[in-house]
Amino acid sequence: MADSHDIPGYEVPFHNSLAEPMTFGGVPRSFALINFIMAAELTLGLGVWWLGIPVGAALHMVAYALTKRDPHFFATLNRHLRQKPYWDA
Repeated sequence: MADSHDIPGYEVPFHNSLAEPMTFGGVPRSFALINFIMAAELTLGLGVWWLGIPVGAALHMVAYALTKRDPHFFATLNRHLRQKPYWDA
């Protein structure tokens, strides 16, 4: 008898886009938008371009490295921060 994984006609193509989070510039969209708004506020709103642009670029590079290593890093971090501590440790 054939292996259960080799049944003809029961294959479904699975695309990576269904499992990976949506990114903008290699980082999750929510983080990219918050980072862009913060950098734009520092640069345009306060007129501190020498601080807004490098901080925004540095945060984007760090987030890109973290997302490249684990695409679900920020979702996991968000879930961890919202989890209630049940046990005293």
